[in-house]
Amino acid sequence: MTDNSANGTEAGAPETTQAETATEPVATLTKEVADLKDRLLRTLAEMENLRRRTEREVADARTYGISNFARDILAVGDNMERALKALDDEIREKADAGVKGLLDGVELTERALITAMEKHGVKKLEPQGQKFDPNLHQAMFEIPDEKVPAGTVVQVMQPGYTIGERVLRPALVGVSKGGPKAQAPAEAAANDNGGK
Repeated sequence: MTDNSANGTEAGAPETTQAETATEPVATLTKEVADLKDRLLRTLAEMENLRRRTEREVADARTYGISNFARDILAVGDNMERALKALDDEIREKADAGVKGLLDGVELTERALITAMEKHGVKKLEPQGQKFDPNLHQAMFEIPDEKVPAGTVVQVMQPGYTIGERVLRPALVGVSKGGPKAQAPAEAAANDNGGK
C-alpha cells in the first residue's frame, strides 16, 4: 500500500498539476481583457458618434439659428419692395430731387438688406417660369393659359426664401393650367437629345 498522505493528496481526489492550476487564472484574465477591450472600443465609437453629432448640431445652429429673425426681416424687405413698386417710372421722372433722393435711398437700403440676408445664408427664390414645386412654392390660384405648360409658375405674388437647405418661406405663386404638361428638366433634356 502506498501512503497518499505523503504525496499531499487524498484518496480518490483527482490530481491537479501546477500547469492546470496556472491556466485557470490566465483564461479568466484573458476573458476579462477581451471584455474590457470590447467595452473600450464601444466607448470610443460612442464618443466619436457624439463628437460628430455635436459638430452637426453646432453647424445647424449656426445655419438655422437666425431663422425666426430672418422671417421677421422678410416682412421689412417685402414692404420696401412694395413701396418701390408703387411708383412707376413716369411718376419717378416727374418727382423733384428730394423725392428722387428718397427713392434712391430706399433702393440702396433694399439692396443692402438683400446682401446682408445672403451673407447669412438667406436666398431669394425666383420661381417665375419654373415648374411648380410644392416643396418651394405655395399655389394661390390657377391661371388658364394654353400657351404655357400646365404646372408652370406664371405669377409670383410674394417671393420665397430659403436658409441653408431649408425653406424659410415658400413663394406664393399663380400656376398655369390648360396647356401641355410641363416636363421635368431631365425629361426635357432627354427629349432634346433624342430628337437630334
